[in-house]
Amino acid sequence: MIESKSSKFDVMIALPQALAYMLDCPNSAQPTFGLLINGREFVFVKLIQQEHPWYARSYALSIERDSELHQVLSILKRLGELIVLLPPE
Repeated sequence: MIESKSSKFDVMIALPQALAYMLDCPNSAQPTFGLLINGREFVFVKLIQQEHPWYARSYALSIERDSELHQVLSILKRLGELIVLLPPE
């Protein structure tokens, strides 16, 4: 799930909306991953839906800092490896 906001807003204002979408995910047996972006910053979110859902998030990573850009790309690459493509019904 990706939630994007304008760069004039703090990236964290996207968190409540993203969590609402993530809680609505039909496959609640597996963790749900989200990405909040505002054009400059990235926040990664992981939601576990059990009896009491809980989430964890990264701190805001900025593409304006080289070391954090590398970190963002590494995380996106790893998430891409985790995606399971289902055949069309």
